[in-house]
Amino acid sequence: MDRTLISSGAPWEAAVGYSRAVRVGNYIEVAGTTAVDGDVIVAPGDAYAQTAHIFGIIRKALLACGSDLSDVVRTRMFVTASHCVDDVLRAHGEVFRDIRPAAGIYIVSGLIDARLLVEIEVTAVVP
Repeated sequence: MDRTLISSGAPWEAAVGYSRAVRVGNYIEVAGTTAVDGDVIVAPGDAYAQTAHIFGIIRKALLACGSDLSDVVRTRMFVTASHCVDDVLRAHGEVFRDIRPAAGIYIVSGLIDARLLVEIEVTAVVP
């Protein structure tokens, strides 16, 4: 079965040994994605803006795999504080209101940088 690796160009992908997304057959996994653009943290302190930015990165990875957000069957959202949950869910709803994947949201003690409030993973299945 073919295996397609998608890189976002981040320097740590090769160093750590991971891909932004991996497609095997009609199954796609998008790695944990945060609101980072190059080496800049996007919208520190704004969970809604970070989430919206993350979904843009995820969509770009899905498109590179021959997919789109409409193929997402599961989302996993990791949030660093309970006061961010409503903003993250609002952004999620704007993207997935009609798609309605299985979803989980988890409050975690922290991410790789304290300015990051949310990290999201998705699974997609291409028909």
